[in-house]
Amino acid sequence: MSTPLDVDALRSRLVGPYAAIDFTPSTRSTNADLVRAAADGAPDRTVLIADEQTAGQGRRGRTWVSPPGSGLYVSVLFRPTGVDPARLPWLTLIAGLSLVRVADALGVQATLKWPNDLLLGPDRRKGAGVLAETSGGAVVVGIGLNIAPLPTDVVPGPGGLTPTSLADEGATDLDRTTIAERLLTALSELESDWRSVSGDARDSGLLDDYREHCSTLGQRVRVELTGGAELLGTGHDIALDGTLVVRADNGVDHSVSAGDVVHLRPV
Repeated sequence: MSTPLDVDALRSRLVGPYAAIDFTPSTRSTNADLVRAAADGAPDRTVLIADEQTAGQGRRGRTWVSPPGSGLYVSVLFRPTGVDPARLPWLTLIAGLSLVRVADALGVQATLKWPNDLLLGPDRRKGAGVLAETSGGAVVVGIGLNIAPLPTDVVPGPGGLTPTSLADEGATDLDRTTIAERLLTALSELESDWRSVSGDARDSGLLDDYREHCSTLGQRVRVELTGGAELLGTGHDIALDGTLVVRADNGVDHSVSAGDVVHLRPV
């Protein structure tokens, strides 16, 4: 079991870069809570952390239960004024890069599966996910990071990714306050750099950074598109707008902005 969260310590260290650090012992979804708060005018860089989620949200309407004390469940409300709405999807990728920094600091091998999965350890099992939702001009970015050892009966999620945690991949410092501070600090720094250049991923250095850490590039993939269609090919590039470029078997490049990406094993 990871250690209890010291919210007062987080507030003393992070209020400044963030407008507020709020905490709830239990909620259905931190993202849903902050989406409502955004509609009520909550300020830029409001943070909500929960010890437990009973109906956490995922991509394409999926839900899951986040048990108390086993992970870090946090959502951040951003109001990135001056950033073209077409560039806002980069906030999801920024969150992924922030998770990589946390894993690196704990000595855990980490990579990213486009767009929102943190893969840990030599077997590249899923240790975290990210979901961004819009509310007016605001974007709420939710992150669920597994910290403590997982039960042995946890089943693979969509795409066949086997779940894992920082502890299961060898991390020994499981202090949730320290991990939360590292994550929110990295997220603040990366998002500030991105916002300072009006969301330009190239000028901020984020495009090269994400390409470096994205294991989908060069990987044989199957993209499960909306409506049941599939695209087979190889992850070829990350475009300036954050979309995945998949090179199909006939050599034609396809830009993918949404869909489940499954990493295929080599034949």
